[in-house]
Amino acid sequence: MHGGAASLLVMPLPDVLRQLLTAAGPSGYETAPAAVFAEAGRRFTDDVAIDVMGSAVARVAGTSDRANPAPFLAVVGHIDEIGLIVTHIDDNGFLRFMGVGGWDPQILVGQRVEVTTRDGVVPGVAGRKPIHLLREEEREKVPKLRDLHVDIGAKDGDEARELVRIGDVAVIAGEPVELRNDRVVSRSMDNRLGAFIALEAARLVAEAGGAPGDVAACGVVQEEVTFGGARTSSYRLQPDLAIVVDVTHETGSPGIEVNEIGKHEFGSGPVIERGSILNPVIYELLHATAEREEIPFTVQASARATGTDADAIHLQRAGIPTGGVSVTLRYMHSSVEMVQLDDVHACARLIAAFAQSLTADTSFARA
Repeated sequence: MHGGAASLLVMPLPDVLRQLLTAAGPSGYETAPAAVFAEAGRRFTDDVAIDVMGSAVARVAGTSDRANPAPFLAVVGHIDEIGLIVTHIDDNGFLRFMGVGGWDPQILVGQRVEVTTRDGVVPGVAGRKPIHLLREEEREKVPKLRDLHVDIGAKDGDEARELVRIGDVAVIAGEPVELRNDRVVSRSMDNRLGAFIALEAARLVAEAGGAPGDVAACGVVQEEVTFGGARTSSYRLQPDLAIVVDVTHETGSPGIEVNEIGKHEFGSGPVIERGSILNPVIYELLHATAEREEIPFTVQASARATGTDADAIHLQRAGIPTGGVSVTLRYMHSSVEMVQLDDVHACARLIAAFAQSLTADTSFARA
């Protein structure tokens, strides 16, 4: 067979990742992705729970002597996504809304959406005044969320209010699409990828017979709004250290300034973060683990906050040593977030190997 699309070897999208990506769960409404996370965790451990906040944890017991245990590691990825929340239903049946998390309003124009209601999903579209009817000065302005509405096809306000209530949430509709070169596009990659990597790392540890210390995969809620799930889960679990897994900007696409954020292209593996709030011992151990396991990686620096759950976790109780590992992503906070799957699997392998390297003598003190 001659070379071409038919002969490309394509890494399939893992079923668990597909289920996470397609489970609607804006911040504060993460029931569906939490259920997927918990079910996936039960495939490799019996110690699975969902707490009152909605965060899910799958814990793998360590193998070290309980009288002198190795450190307990929490691997944290958030399961919430950006979305919309209905604020008003007008008499013509149109839904007005606010954004849940950070939106570029241009992304929403013309998108199909799914509104989650007590009676199931109601489909709709995000609309605005057609370009033909925009005044010249309006065409030159970027739309704001207040300029948009959701149309569910209702004939009037009464019909719309029978279907949808104030406070119902919506997400962009659409299934993941697999592209060439192991690349996949979907909404909610930020940060179902981190949740999936946490699960995969714990699964790899379990399949290897365990790590010296306990390892907990945590799918935490409300990162996009308050870091709430990270705060409460880390307080409750009391891990000895945590690794937060999130997404960062892939720099191979046009217009990205590498002088500001570093060079992190598809295929370059995990991005290990280094910076003020992150524990330097964890960074050095991740760096050494990647080199030992021959996993390619890049390094990203953060001078202040990371913009991830690490910002909350490192301050819990008397302080929790925290590290950061990211996977590169294009078109963040859009309906076509893109990732390369070999980077995802490399992140999971790095964290699993890191967990297995910890011993009872490992200290995270800033010397």
